[in-house]
Amino acid sequence: MHLLSPSVSGHGMSDSDRLCVNTLRFLAVDAVEKAKSGHPGLPLGASPMAFVLWDRHLRHNPANPAWANRDRFVLSAGHGSAMLYALLHSYGYDLPLSELQQFRQWESRTPGHPEHGRTPGVEATTGPLGQGFAMGVGMAVAEQHLAATLNAPGFPLVDHFTYAIVSDGDLMEGIASEAASMAGTLGLGKLIYLYDDNHISLEGPTEWAFTEDVARRFEAYGWHVSRVADGNDLEAVDAALTAAKSETGRPSLICVRTHIGFGSPVQDTREAHGEPLGPANTRATKEKLGWPLEPAFYVPEEARSHFHEAAGRGSRWEAEWNGVRDAYRARFPVEAHRAESQLAGELPSRWDAPLPSFQVAEGPMATRDASQKVLAALAPTLPALVGGAADLSPSTKTLLPGSDDYSAHDGAGRNFHFGVREHAMVAAINGMALHGGLLPYGATFLVFSDYARGGLRLAALQQTHAVFVFTHDSIGMGEDGPTHQPIEHLASLRAIPEFRVLRPADANETVAAWGVAVRRSGPTALILTRQKLPVMADSDRKIADGVPRGGYVLRDPPSGSPVVVLIATGSEVPLILEAQDRLAAAAVLARVVSFPSWELFAEQAPTYRDTVLPPGIPRVSVEAGVTQGWDRFIGAGGEAIGVDRFGASAPGPVVQRELGLTVEHIVAAVARVTSARPGGSRP
Repeated sequence: MHLLSPSVSGHGMSDSDRLCVNTLRFLAVDAVEKAKSGHPGLPLGASPMAFVLWDRHLRHNPANPAWANRDRFVLSAGHGSAMLYALLHSYGYDLPLSELQQFRQWESRTPGHPEHGRTPGVEATTGPLGQGFAMGVGMAVAEQHLAATLNAPGFPLVDHFTYAIVSDGDLMEGIASEAASMAGTLGLGKLIYLYDDNHISLEGPTEWAFTEDVARRFEAYGWHVSRVADGNDLEAVDAALTAAKSETGRPSLICVRTHIGFGSPVQDTREAHGEPLGPANTRATKEKLGWPLEPAFYVPEEARSHFHEAAGRGSRWEAEWNGVRDAYRARFPVEAHRAESQLAGELPSRWDAPLPSFQVAEGPMATRDASQKVLAALAPTLPALVGGAADLSPSTKTLLPGSDDYSAHDGAGRNFHFGVREHAMVAAINGMALHGGLLPYGATFLVFSDYARGGLRLAALQQTHAVFVFTHDSIGMGEDGPTHQPIEHLASLRAIPEFRVLRPADANETVAAWGVAVRRSGPTALILTRQKLPVMADSDRKIADGVPRGGYVLRDPPSGSPVVVLIATGSEVPLILEAQDRLAAAAVLARVVSFPSWELFAEQAPTYRDTVLPPGIPRVSVEAGVTQGWDRFIGAGGEAIGVDRFGASAPGPVVQRELGLTVEHIVAAVARVTSARPGGSRP
């Protein structure tokens, strides 16, 4: 650990630097004060180190926030969003002062916590503590992998740093510990975090709950660690950042001792954290720091002129990079085309040509095994596809055959070993997707999606193009018992807005589900079986065309109109096919609908939905999970067969039988719903 010498409370700042720092501080304070809501404490304490980072180290172009080789900056302590908006406005991003004046208001571009896609320059949606920390790790992973696979000697197309400001609260969260351990193991030398060590959290002093030696913890993780004793000492922060950038084999944590609410009457207290200073304290703070009381949102011309120099620097940096890219094109035209397309997120032409089509004779086959074959087919034509599992690749079947393992020694590897770290895995995948240039996936058992739910929710909120593979999807896994048998998890994932869930019924549906995941932006969860399922023929493309629509008619009676519709997902589709045959023997005509995705089906036009699920015909749904939510599709007169209790340890077929997933239960349910229908008759 390297100790950097302090200065005295920032008195060593030049007048120009102090003016810029205080501009950032008070733009944030005024935004919080006007909104009567927000967190002024972090901006007052952390603006000096943020200024040093943005002014002296961060390579970015405010005129083009999407420049591929920009440094990434994540405000993991997203409650300090007012400071980030002050930075973005001051440095020339498309965020006018009027937006800061609408902080936390309806439809403004300055929401209470940073939201990727809403505000130019915001790299990640943060606020849930620890998430930004872990997403930054994913961004650094993406940089390291893309540099190893796309760069050529003398042509550094990908060559940048990932920075973040993290808080005490971030470092208390378990996800940050997972991600920090992973980052150290992977030797992410271009990952640099500034730790806003202000000793205060929302409840009070951090010593109430957080007494560990953070620096030594991170040293144990394999990080390069330094300390800055005074967060107002710009030169010490600058020196620490310079030293961190020269450390190429380890991620860096710079512990910066700051004072929450610096300069205010509530400095170093919990009151500075999450509530406006109030008129009296705002006045006192401005007076102490030598800032004009009026007008609010004041930006001195000298500060504005200094900040706007960033625009010129950014355009020069991007122009230099464009020169490297153009020379690369001239020297390696094929490789350059591939690199530029990949960085732009474009799919290669005919990427899906190698996708397999399975025949009935190849079954039965677990959908996790079919997924493995899909990954093997996609790997050669889709170089952006990278991923792995939370220490479960042999079970989830998610290694790319013929590809190396990604490690500190091989950044080009495409197979990731995330370790038993489900939450960090999902958040890092979000970071990899946000970085651009990669289509990342991660896998674990469905029951362990609980460990990663915060990251899955942020995947939806940010619409990251990422794939989450969840295997061992039901009570059908049997002997491992209720701790490993997911029950409520499908409903839980479906409850996340704008999160796409697909539970394919066989190998061919799995192929189509992967096609959806690759083609469609936004996050996709693939829910796969361990147990083997029959392969369904798809000579007429019914499956290939039906899965992207979420639900489709798999089989109608050979003649006559159905009197009941049987709906199922995943491993229960073979069950309703068998039930259809049993009902036909009793002269009851049933339609079989495979329903792999509620979300995709809901996107379809009402005319299509009515074609699949005709109004007025009773319906029975069958799924090995809670029945919650199925009323949306079966209607008031329908019946849902599911599992509304925990499972049990026994062979899978026994558990399924004992919990009612049988043809007999389906036939009985059909009898109930058809007899309740006017003119209905019991089978």
